[in-house]
Amino acid sequence: MIKIKVIDPKKPEQLQEVDLDLETKLNQECYIGRLLNCDLVLDGTEVSRMHGKISQKNENYYYADLASSYGSRLNGENAQVNQDYLLKANDLIQVGRYFLMIVQISSLLTSSNVDTIIDLPQVEKTSTTTDNQEISNGLAPEPKVETKPVEAPFVAPVIPPQEYMPLAMVEPADLQRWTKGDLTVRCIGVIDETHDVRTFRFVADPPVLFSYKPGQFVTLDLEINKEEISRSYSISSTPSRPHTLEITVKRVPAPVGCQPETPKGLVSNWLHDNVKPGSIIKLNGPLGKFTCFANPSQKLLLISAGSGITPMMSMSRWLCDTGANCDIIFFHCARSPRDIIYRHELEMMSARYANFHLAVSTTRTEPGHSWLSLTGRLDPAMLQVVAPDYRIRTVYVCGPDTFMESTKQMLESISFPMQNYYEESFGPPKKKPKSVEPKQETVASSTPQNVKSAVGFMDMMRNWSTQSVGESNSSSDRAAATASVATPTPTLPKSTSSGKTAVVFSKSGKEVDCDGEEPILDLADQEKVKIRSSCRAGVCGSCKKRKLEGEVRLEGEPEGLEESEVQEGYILTCISYPVGKVVIDA
Repeated sequence: MIKIKVIDPKKPEQLQEVDLDLETKLNQECYIGRLLNCDLVLDGTEVSRMHGKISQKNENYYYADLASSYGSRLNGENAQVNQDYLLKANDLIQVGRYFLMIVQISSLLTSSNVDTIIDLPQVEKTSTTTDNQEISNGLAPEPKVETKPVEAPFVAPVIPPQEYMPLAMVEPADLQRWTKGDLTVRCIGVIDETHDVRTFRFVADPPVLFSYKPGQFVTLDLEINKEEISRSYSISSTPSRPHTLEITVKRVPAPVGCQPETPKGLVSNWLHDNVKPGSIIKLNGPLGKFTCFANPSQKLLLISAGSGITPMMSMSRWLCDTGANCDIIFFHCARSPRDIIYRHELEMMSARYANFHLAVSTTRTEPGHSWLSLTGRLDPAMLQVVAPDYRIRTVYVCGPDTFMESTKQMLESISFPMQNYYEESFGPPKKKPKSVEPKQETVASSTPQNVKSAVGFMDMMRNWSTQSVGESNSSSDRAAATASVATPTPTLPKSTSSGKTAVVFSKSGKEVDCDGEEPILDLADQEKVKIRSSCRAGVCGSCKKRKLEGEVRLEGEPEGLEESEVQEGYILTCISYPVGKVVIDA
């Protein structure tokens, strides 16, 4: 019997004493962990399902860490994995945030009134001698026994399958499917794709099956420098491998020619510097309409540049995994050979799948990195080489804004049927000048559209945009999909209210007069009213707030809102413009 006092620093007043009778357990072992079938259950995210065990061998008690995620400590020292440590009274084991104090150790060899033993070494008789003086006196001497300690026999550690194969004992039907909403995930791997691009692999705890459409994105909810920040990233993994979810992120260098103190990419660089196996991240999603699910086609042409490869990779992996009966041409433009993201996997896919055709072009040469394939930017001549039948293919394009614009103009100039063209870009949404009435507005439309474009996500807060020039084009932030018709459309109406136009932020107690030409989110930024935001395009839903009074007009479709939220009065402040006086719950 071993008695343990459990101390939780979060609840120091609630001490718990546990008696573990190992004599009644299989193999004389008791397990400690988060699983409900453990002998000692500790409910904490930093505690593994099967964290450690206490075993009884040769009347001694031992503690072993079972390859837990965060490790164990015994009397302040880190415990080696699967190593048995002899336990004594008053020993202190740290498991996650919990402290386990050994209060009492009882042995069957001790008398009933003696409960605690410190260490009972085993002895082995080696030789016996007698005392000559005692023999001469005719006494019967007791033999003197020379002893030496005997090492305990080696016992191979038993590692429960939950630690190295957590789903081995779980029926697939018992796993829940995550399709939308908030979720807490744990990083289990960081993969260096290139010198400045990393893939972060996540699982949910407890496990779920990630369900999404290839090409969609998730929004990460992070706390950086004591400030809550949301950023959206394409899902680079495929729903055909549903147990893990991956995002691929590019580190953002300081802008060329700026002072050393110029801030770098806020979120992307934070992920590179801080997220490692074991890190906990909150996210929500999935969202986005840039997916091959929306427009099934037997012939696809996927065109990407830089970080725009991430949604293309998700779609390609899904198409190959599921045995899709369609012909895929995957064209990617990279800065140099060492900047080709997923290079080895793409080459493997091209060799393994007869319907997957890979073409890569680089725009720069670097010493020590030879390149024997295409060079330069995509133009009609290169397109004719890569995809001679491009006119009968459905085209998906993703990359920096300049790449998007040039690709679209090129296809229009060579009479490509633009109804089969879909694009999504990385970059901040372009803001129209106040003094000039735009000829065309981005509007919500329920009618068929010839072209679908995407307004990019920013990998920086709005107040960083002027300091970190070029960050959004080089980051892998997810581009938000909003609709834009190819032909001119009517300008959105201005406020027709006879009274003044103003926005009242009820919680903050601030009122700002305006002309109705700026979204409510911009007005909140100007008045330092805190509203979380990410895409600023009506897609991610981060900036939703309840409208208490007044009317607003929308520039775009509020894709980030559920119908029930619309009925409850929520609006997306990034695409909502005040009409007259509007009161916002912020």
